[in-house]
Amino acid sequence: LPSPISCSLTQPVTPELLVSPSSQDGDLGSECPEDRGNWTGRLDFLLSCIGYCVGLGNVWRFPYRAYTNGGGAFLVPYFIMLAICGIPIFFMELSLGQFSSLGPLAVWKISPLFKGVGMGTILIVSLVAIYYNMIIAYVLFYLFASLTSDLPWQHCGNWWNTDLCLDHHVLRAGNSTFPANITNTVSPSEEYWSRYVLHMQGSSGIGDPGTIRWNLCLCLLLSWTIVYLCILKGVKSSGKVVYFTATFPYLILMMLLVRGVTLEGAWKGIRFYLTPQFDHLLSSKVWIEAALQIFYSLGVGFGGLLTFASYNTFHQNIYRDTFIVTLGNAITSILAGFAIFSVLGYMSQELGVPVNQVAKAGPGLAFVVYPQAMTMLPLSPFWSFLFFFMLLTLGLDSQFAFMETIVTAVTDEFPYYLRPKKASFSFVICVVLFLMGLILTTEGGMYWLVLLDDYSAGFGLMVVVITTCLVVTRVYGMKRFCRDIHMMLGFKPGPYFRACWMVLSPATMMALLVYNIVKYQPSEYGSYRFPTWAEVLGILMGVLSCLMIPLGMLVAVLREEGTLWERVQQASRPTMDWGPSLQENRTGIYVASLAGSQSPKPLMVHMRKYGGITSYENTAIEVDREIEEEEESMM
Repeated sequence: LPSPISCSLTQPVTPELLVSPSSQDGDLGSECPEDRGNWTGRLDFLLSCIGYCVGLGNVWRFPYRAYTNGGGAFLVPYFIMLAICGIPIFFMELSLGQFSSLGPLAVWKISPLFKGVGMGTILIVSLVAIYYNMIIAYVLFYLFASLTSDLPWQHCGNWWNTDLCLDHHVLRAGNSTFPANITNTVSPSEEYWSRYVLHMQGSSGIGDPGTIRWNLCLCLLLSWTIVYLCILKGVKSSGKVVYFTATFPYLILMMLLVRGVTLEGAWKGIRFYLTPQFDHLLSSKVWIEAALQIFYSLGVGFGGLLTFASYNTFHQNIYRDTFIVTLGNAITSILAGFAIFSVLGYMSQELGVPVNQVAKAGPGLAFVVYPQAMTMLPLSPFWSFLFFFMLLTLGLDSQFAFMETIVTAVTDEFPYYLRPKKASFSFVICVVLFLMGLILTTEGGMYWLVLLDDYSAGFGLMVVVITTCLVVTRVYGMKRFCRDIHMMLGFKPGPYFRACWMVLSPATMMALLVYNIVKYQPSEYGSYRFPTWAEVLGILMGVLSCLMIPLGMLVAVLREEGTLWERVQQASRPTMDWGPSLQENRTGIYVASLAGSQSPKPLMVHMRKYGGITSYENTAIEVDREIEEEEESMM
């Protein structure tokens, strides 16, 4: 395959901004970047980002975090942290990806000394992809189980139930009173989850995984098959699937919300969810929880945002898209809270217990509490199917992003070998990750899933994001980064973004990292405490992604020549081919880095070659003028 530079030298190219919208798809389709792939529709990128950010955490983590950290008062630190930490880092990732059209590994041409950050990112995303697809497998299991007239977790009396099982349907039918304290009893849905789906009675702990649960194994195989078929042609296929997977959950969420608020006792749950307790705002824990929710909900640091942006056209308005996605994500989380707690309020009234006794977070909410609430509704299989179908679509587009990140990162490193075989390479990655995830389908698989969830994307991910922020602003330079964005979007980021990138965002994430280390607590699942060796293994998972950074530095320094300091300086500078991937976008200082360009006024060469002056080339003239002024002031 010819390189993008040599290809654009041998073919007549029309600048994108001189192409009419009606002819854009056809004319640009013949360019070399088509080998890499591009979004084929105007909404592909936006919907992919929404689908990636709006995931399972919006449904099962945000509502619980809100009510345990001050209810409605939690929204104050939540939106402040969104402004300080979420939006700026989100915009930075999109800018890096769109400007360079490179994946999370190759983007470190910006400073090869720190390529280990990209390696750490890929390691983290690979571990997350393994267990995230297992959660999708659980959702598929429940989805199929809902295709019946009588939900299997509705009653006690099945072979997997114990004497502790309490069936509220029987008690209500016999006009019996509920025990004052239901903590010593177990709901049918909880035993269905732990004793039938997971079959955890067959395992004594993480060191005793037991046998493979073949029904779970088949669900995992199905989930990997769905993911592979959707990413088969890269963003061209996944970009179309998200039109459904990113929008349909909102339809189901609204149906569940309307059904929830019309239930008796619903307002009891909503009041519990939103009643502001402003005294909580004096606690540092609440602010840390808000920052953590923002950090993980937006998916910064995982490379998904950078990967998606790398398939954009050079002048895509990612500034606007940043606010649409981040604010849309926040509003979705709040709406999900209404849908969840309205049903929990109804459930607490039916059981005659406080809301806090039925409220849970994580898998406990999705696979125990909410399924139990569904059994109390008329047409319970229908509402159960809708709920799990919503979880399926929420999970799938996040998984698409994880897989696209891994595949893009590696194929961008070896474009001549892997890009023509991208479908085959994607298949190999899916098979490898499926085989690695088989331990999660065993009777003790939940212990391994909890370990992966707690450690794979913990402090290692924070180190990756902090390092990225510091490298872009300090090593590459804030002035140069803002100039790149100016060239790309036609305007420079304002004082708000610059202040966040330079000080506020890295300081906030540093505080998060320190808090996580100081307040470290060993993993647990219910009453089970993980052994020391499992804790050490989990910590090593986090440390390994951090160790990629010094390892990458060592490799980069060894590739250079001169004294140690000279090598470090050379390795920290951008490579000669760093910049926009298409030649017509390489204006200003970036034209000089192309083969055959010797002119001291590279922009003039560019304009003579392509003809015409667009608004973005006016921007490039301003950039050139700034560079000249800087050179004169230095002289």
